[in-house]
Amino acid sequence: MAPDNRRTASLFDEAGEEAARAAAPLAVRMRPRNLDEVIGQQHLTGPGTPFRKLVDHDAAMSLVLWGPPGTGKTTLAHVVSEVTKRRFTELSAVTAGVKDVRAAIEAARQQLGLTGAQTILFIDEVHRFNKAQQDALLPAVENRWVSFIGATTENPFFSVIGPLLSRSLLLTLEPLSDDSVREVVDRALSDERGLGGRFTLAPDAAAHLVLLAGGDARRALTYLESAALGLPDGAEIDLSTLERAVDRAAVRYDRGGDQHYDVISAFIKSIRGSDADAALHYLARMIEAGEDPRFIARRLIVHASEDVGLADPTALQAAVAAAQAVEFVGLPEARINLAQATIHLSLAPKSNAVIRAITAAAQDVRAGLAGSVPAHLRDASYPGAARLGHGRGYEYPHDSAEGVVAQQYAPDAIAGREYYQPTQHGTEARYAERAERIRAILARAREPEDS
Repeated sequence: MAPDNRRTASLFDEAGEEAARAAAPLAVRMRPRNLDEVIGQQHLTGPGTPFRKLVDHDAAMSLVLWGPPGTGKTTLAHVVSEVTKRRFTELSAVTAGVKDVRAAIEAARQQLGLTGAQTILFIDEVHRFNKAQQDALLPAVENRWVSFIGATTENPFFSVIGPLLSRSLLLTLEPLSDDSVREVVDRALSDERGLGGRFTLAPDAAAHLVLLAGGDARRALTYLESAALGLPDGAEIDLSTLERAVDRAAVRYDRGGDQHYDVISAFIKSIRGSDADAALHYLARMIEAGEDPRFIARRLIVHASEDVGLADPTALQAAVAAAQAVEFVGLPEARINLAQATIHLSLAPKSNAVIRAITAAAQDVRAGLAGSVPAHLRDASYPGAARLGHGRGYEYPHDSAEGVVAQQYAPDAIAGREYYQPTQHGTEARYAERAERIRAILARAREPEDS
């Protein structure tokens, strides 16, 4: 190609790249160009951290990035490519197969052999690859034909094969704090790559945007770009503009203030009062406002025992299952699991006998009612225990036809005290009947022997 033609082609390519950058989403345009521009994740990018050392020294690396959406997994992969000047090849595990992986690896090998250029092979959602697809990566990782970086939102110890995980440095990314999300938004408003100072963001709109983001920087920038679309230069993005842009009404809820405590209080009291509809309303308010779903799940677990207890023993199982679903699935789908547990607890028969029992027992302990453990209940497994009388006279309940024997279990100081007072609600009515029979048998141990 003649020199003029090459120059024309180069100018054409540069113009094309500039047009592509201008058309790119705000979240893409605002990707950091080096580690110092990365907001949040200081435990990974700070001076002296293993990841920072790998990048600064342009060392060979294989990484697995694990974290929620919008926390910077793809961003970190691009930053590594920019800083180390390596080719960047990206595949999505949603659409790519073994053939695509092998083709990318072969292209990387050719570039390495011909030009010495190293390649970063970034696999987004690597947990979606099956074992055969992940196995196809091993030779390239083992022989360092590529620098492998895999991103996953699921626990890699369950979703990434052991040989690949053992050859990679595992980096865990945390959801961005509200302050970090606000810093991302502020930078996008002012930076020339972003909105270039052409708009301002009203304080209440900024606060709402942070809540909607829920620790996801990409979501925050997507909403911001949508709100700014069509506004004249110099315009202010107010709350109503933001609401229209994201098609969501602002929820009057402050995760750090009164609304946080008032709404969760109303949520629990609605469950306690068996009003499933009111409880679902407060659940929706919390979720829509960006409340941490793990916080909601923890409260459900507590109140499954505090307000339902043995009136419905499956309530605790439902609450724990919802909490596990939050960890495994995440929002928005986990809202269904939280709703199921909320309805279960609301409609379940209620009993506070469990919390009353442990509270009464704790009060006696604090009052000094403890006493020595009865000798027949003490540990008799070590040498010399028998000489001290430990375990002597202990009766093994399984040798009894009823499975209960008349012997004293409590210290003398509290013998005969009854902490658990079961109700007649739901399943607990059966526990009440059994508790009464057992106490009658145990009481025989306290009866004076015939003289």
